[in-house]
Amino acid sequence: FVVKHVKKMVPAFNIPDAIKFNDALAKGKGQSFTEASPTNDDVAVLQYTGGTTGVAKGAMLTHRNLVANMLQANAFTFHCMAMMISGNHNILITNPRDIPAFVKELSKVRFTGFVGLNTLFVALCNDEIFRGLDFSQFKVTLSGGMALQQATAERWEKITGCKVCEGYGMTETSPLATVNPIKAIQYGTEVPMGERGELCVKGPQVMKGYWQRQEATDEMLDAEGWLKTGDIAIIQEDGYLRIVDRKKDMILVSGFNVYPNELEDVMAAIPGVTQCAAIGVPDEKSGEAIKVFLVKAPGAELSEEQVKAQMRDSLTAYKVPKFVEFRDALPTTNVGKILRRELRDEELKKIANK
Repeated sequence: FVVKHVKKMVPAFNIPDAIKFNDALAKGKGQSFTEASPTNDDVAVLQYTGGTTGVAKGAMLTHRNLVANMLQANAFTFHCMAMMISGNHNILITNPRDIPAFVKELSKVRFTGFVGLNTLFVALCNDEIFRGLDFSQFKVTLSGGMALQQATAERWEKITGCKVCEGYGMTETSPLATVNPIKAIQYGTEVPMGERGELCVKGPQVMKGYWQRQEATDEMLDAEGWLKTGDIAIIQEDGYLRIVDRKKDMILVSGFNVYPNELEDVMAAIPGVTQCAAIGVPDEKSGEAIKVFLVKAPGAELSEEQVKAQMRDSLTAYKVPKFVEFRDALPTTNVGKILRRELRDEELKKIANK
């Protein structure tokens, strides 16, 4: 396993009294140590959640969690530890927001696999140099972190010749919970096959709990070890799992459930749209109204009425947004996941200040 660092991509940090990693290694060199003998249930790492729905929490992942998930993921040739055990060479891009530097690194190797998320796929597909890379050895693309939009998957395959295999997981599941086969692209009241319900996960990869956050742990894990993911999902007749949306992001319009992912999938297919998001805002008549945010490609001409008209062609009436706002950029996490929560908070502040 090789980690290749990309220079001059991450801005310098000014942290008083910080010890550089290389200095720590130098100081520890030659020091004696007592070899640890951890048990399966001992905590191996505190992996912090992305904080997209609130304050980041430290998921206590045990040695058993990580080893079990490595073995589970290895059946699908997944990333990180599964790559180690299968002898692959990993390249770490430390700042994937710097697309020119990212593409420059990719141009140096004949890569066979790629792990990313929807936002990154869009950015790369929009890069002319990336579109000209050698994809002759490219075999597998894995997507996670956020919903993969159909328009993005189709464009990626057209450019690279490689289909996107979508995985699903959480920090709390070490992280993989389920993934589509690469070659073929009981908690509470159990819902019938094909119906929407909250996805719950149980298995050896599920975390021990949150570090020093027992109340938060109790909200996520029940006494039998079932983890409530907070995601609405459907188990289809063909056995595949389809994630509908985050439970907290669901919009309730006059008693009807509206899932932002469905709206965003339609918006992403509109020519000239590079980023999009949908949220619910308070409304006196319908309880909540739909507001969408879009980022246009440079030079793209797109009006509010055009957006509504194109969405009206694909969606039932109550799913058509009441408000449309164009922006230069949308708020994202450090890995490019769009923060709907931040958009909602902005709208609530506007209302409170009226």
